[in-house]
Amino acid sequence: MDELYAQESPYDSPWTVSQRVKMLLWEYVWMLCCSWTPKPANPWRIMWLKIFGARMYGTPFVHQRARIQIPWNLTMHHRACLGDRSNAYSLGKIEIGPEATVAQEAYLCSGTHAFDRPERNLITKPIYIGAHVFIGAQAFIMPGVYIGESAIIGACSVVTKNVAAHATVKGNPAK
Repeated sequence: MDELYAQESPYDSPWTVSQRVKMLLWEYVWMLCCSWTPKPANPWRIMWLKIFGARMYGTPFVHQRARIQIPWNLTMHHRACLGDRSNAYSLGKIEIGPEATVAQEAYLCSGTHAFDRPERNLITKPIYIGAHVFIGAQAFIMPGVYIGESAIIGACSVVTKNVAAHATVKGNPAK
């Protein structure tokens, strides 16, 4: 579901003060408690994500150098993986299905702006990544994209539209 945030101007934050404080606290917790941990400390990182509202099912893996903007908008299923330096820019909901892999430096972007309005309001659109999906290194997934089960996204691809189950897409825009 798309969400348009009320903003008086492009310079107004779409977030309440309490949301901004929680986001700042999250940033420091991840930096101090998680970003330096070795790979086997995944349960520790998952614990902190859960404390901040992420929904984790089974045993997902989150690399210590992954970045999660707003953890309470993230859902990961069993054996889902956020790779090294991947970025879950979770301004809106992001769900990663079981055994799906988001490779290194891939970017999942669930927010954009209303460019047809002078306020440039924030718009969030959910991203859903199905079971057994592989998203290649440095791929960019746009807001509102649904990636079907067992799809493969080529490295450095820009995905602007939904991807069917079992499809392989690559390029900019991904085809």
